[in-house]
Amino acid sequence: MKQDIFQAIADPTRRAILTLIAIQALTPNAMAEKFDMSRQAVSKHIKVLYECELIRPEHAGREIYYHFNAKKMQEFDNWLAQLKQSWETQFNQLDKVLSTIKKQKNEQRFAI
Repeated sequence: MKQDIFQAIADPTRRAILTLIAIQALTPNAMAEKFDMSRQAVSKHIKVLYECELIRPEHAGREIYYHFNAKKMQEFDNWLAQLKQSWETQFNQLDKVLSTIKKQKNEQRFAI
């Protein structure tokens, strides 16, 4: 079952894992050393991130190194950029309406 990317990045530990492996690929054991939790707990976080395609494994001998999947994060960033553009357009429209109302109130006040 594919996880929801929003649910994945909502967790502070998973965000911390993403930050760590964005700098350098790490094994689950190396990640577990960075947190006050068991290797099994870290593995559960890794599973969620993997199912969301935010990280990708690379086998090196007996070890598995997890890498940050910048391409997937770019897809997410592109989606956010579209929302941001929509919000900015709406805020700009609201600013124009508020400016018009303020101008009208000032004109009424000076007309008296």
